Amino acid sequence: MGPWRAKMARDWPRLVVNLKTYPEATGKRAVALARAARKIESRTGTRMALAAQAVDVRACVEAGVLVYAQHFDRTESSQTTGATRWESLVDAGVEGSILNHSERRLDVAHLRWCVERVKAARKASLVCARDDTEARRLARLRPTLLAVEPPELIGGDVSVTSADPGIVRRAVERVHEVDKRLPVLCGAGVKNGKDAAAARALGSYGILVASGVVKAARPERAMAELAEALR
Repeated sequence: MGPWRAKMARDWPRLVVNLKTYPEATGKRAVALARAARKIESRTGTRMALAAQAVDVRACVEAGVLVYAQHFDRTESSQTTGATRWESLVDAGVEGSILNHSERRLDVAHLRWCVERVKAARKASLVCARDDTEARRLARLRPTLLAVEPPELIGGDVSVTSADPGIVRRAVERVHEVDKRLPVLCGAGVKNGKDAAAARALGSYGILVASGVVKAARPERAMAELAEALR
């Protein structure tokens, strides 16, 4: 393993759990998941990150896990009300942010501004794309990580790795035409170790999940199974 690959394995998560605004992953429950993630990461060696609500970011950071924001607003000034500033999230301890999730889409100019803001802070931007065509286009923004999630499969019972494995393979190929070093994650419907292993076999660096962990009967066990499959 070369030095760049070693750094990638050490610093960038293979498993990103988006807590969204699920009640099961809010407040004390978010912190409990963060503590569980820290233990699982220590046991498996699989680098993990939780994407928490802004209100829960600081507490999750204090639990000892890598934390990403779910989104932040394009605001330069502190003279705004109700906005979430990137600098405030950094102060709270985040190491990156999801951007352009299907549930919080951004236009390209806005997205470029956010990616550059994150890059200036030397943090990680995880940009989401709906398909392989968009993935190739957004790869030109040079984010830290890029995730492909077909919107129609998000939150469903069928994993993208079985519903449309070609989209994962094509996304990896097209992104790497732009930047061979850009790690590609896949998500949408991913729920178990079999799905995670299939994602890796298709060329994905890792996975982005939400309901597969948060809504599971035993979230810690679901998270552990995914982490084991990504070792």
